[in-house]
Amino acid sequence: MEKRYSCLIGLLAIIAVLGGVIYFTYKPLTDSIVLGLDIKGGVSVLLEAVASEGSPKIDDDAMNRAVAIISNRVNSLGVSEPQIYREGGNRIRVALPEYGEKEGDDQEKVLEILGQTALLEFRDMEGNVFLSGKNLRDAREQIDQQGGGAYVELKLDEEGGDKMYEYTSANVGGFLYITLDGAPISRPGIREAIGAQGVITGIPTLEEARNLAIMLRSGALPVALEIRDFRAVGPTLGAVSLEKSVYAGIIGVGLVLLYMLFAYRLFGLLADFALVLYTFLTLWLLNIIGASLTLPGIAGLILGIGMAVDANVIIFERIKDELRQGRSLRAAVQAGFRRAMLTVLDSNVTTLIAGGVLYYFGTGPIRGFAVTLSLGIVVSMFTAVVFTRWLINLLVGANLTKSKLLLGVGEVAK
Repeated sequence: MEKRYSCLIGLLAIIAVLGGVIYFTYKPLTDSIVLGLDIKGGVSVLLEAVASEGSPKIDDDAMNRAVAIISNRVNSLGVSEPQIYREGGNRIRVALPEYGEKEGDDQEKVLEILGQTALLEFRDMEGNVFLSGKNLRDAREQIDQQGGGAYVELKLDEEGGDKMYEYTSANVGGFLYITLDGAPISRPGIREAIGAQGVITGIPTLEEARNLAIMLRSGALPVALEIRDFRAVGPTLGAVSLEKSVYAGIIGVGLVLLYMLFAYRLFGLLADFALVLYTFLTLWLLNIIGASLTLPGIAGLILGIGMAVDANVIIFERIKDELRQGRSLRAAVQAGFRRAMLTVLDSNVTTLIAGGVLYYFGTGPIRGFAVTLSLGIVVSMFTAVVFTRWLINLLVGANLTKSKLLLGVGEVAK
């Protein structure tokens, strides 16, 4: 008798603690989750390294240097918390969250500045290249205090300084072209011979000088990059998409909870508690690892709930089979979990393999789906196999499940 009441009190205590934790952590948890660009708005650009005559070799070192240069360029745009990272062996993803919300943010400017990512070249008046961007050390915009307007200050390495002096000393009064991917971005005149340091003057505004300096710095890339994907999402559209996704998720989860309660009665109620715990554990882990929650990620989260329910359904059906064969409830629970374990493991492992493939070969949104799905599968193994089993054992120990109404099956053998 004492054991019965101890199990019942333990079960009720676990449910109460779970409800309290969820109640007091729901708001802080949802507020701290990082939202993706498709939800809170912004700009996403996918760049791909391509072989060219000037940069035939694409390796890890070249890609890592390209990421560093792109990062400096994006920082020059003044975007808060930009995300620049490699995707695969030869691609770079640039995500600018909430870009476009502030006054002065121009999403077309991202293409104008970030799109010019080919090799920087200095050409003579005949169009021949006499200096490449690899010799450029730095380029910074400055305000012209004397003549008004602005200018760009250039710094070259020793080799670049020698070549620049050789050309400018022989062409005083002429000009030179600065090109990106063969397209001229500046045509400065030559007033005097310069070496490793020089200036480009006559720029009307500081903003134009800043844009030119950014393109000059980003032009010194070890590989040529081309834009493969450009996406701009407004904050209003993202908020509407989030609202609809959450609404659909609530409906879907609610229907799943009702189905489990209707089909498996008391066992289904315990599974529902486990599913609620699963949802919050997954959100907590997403917050801990700093993953961005995207719309595909929400889909992966909801699909993971379905996978967790699938594990419970398999286990409960095995238990009902054992009960129909005349086993006692305690023996049926033990045998049901044991027989269902191999099937549950097989289904979850195959899904994890699929998630790994999606993450490795996919891009940003697909990776978000793969992360939440894979994380959900791991969590569901704990909630469906460990936590639910623990609750059921407490329920069985409390000796409250002798009615077919509570189990959805015929009378239980003693």
